[in-house]
Amino acid sequence: MEQFNKYFVEILTKKYADFKGRARRKEYWMFFLFTFIIFFILGFLAGMLGAISQTLGSIFSGIMGLAYLAILVPNIAISVRRVQDCGKDWWYILIPIYNLILMFTEGDKGENAYGPDPKAGE
Repeated sequence: MEQFNKYFVEILTKKYADFKGRARRKEYWMFFLFTFIIFFILGFLAGMLGAISQTLGSIFSGIMGLAYLAILVPNIAISVRRVQDCGKDWWYILIPIYNLILMFTEGDKGENAYGPDPKAGE
């Protein structure tokens, strides 16, 4: 539960639209994992409700759409901070394959133009 609070709840609250600084790989991938799990469960529930009642399924799918919109900004923000950890500008998230490579690349050691190393205290 501590990991969930640190890598999901904190990003949705304290770092909701924080495009400055750096995010290490673990922060990015844990946020991605928790988001995937939550939306997988919500999708499963929408499918189950849709099998029971098309109206309930549609309502739940609409709620999922709103939840996706709510999580869009922090998803973009953590992606920007992740590429900045590698010393790249924000627009690198727009290049599909290179963007994915950067998400797996270790960040710059020490301080870079975007701030101190997020791994520094570990």
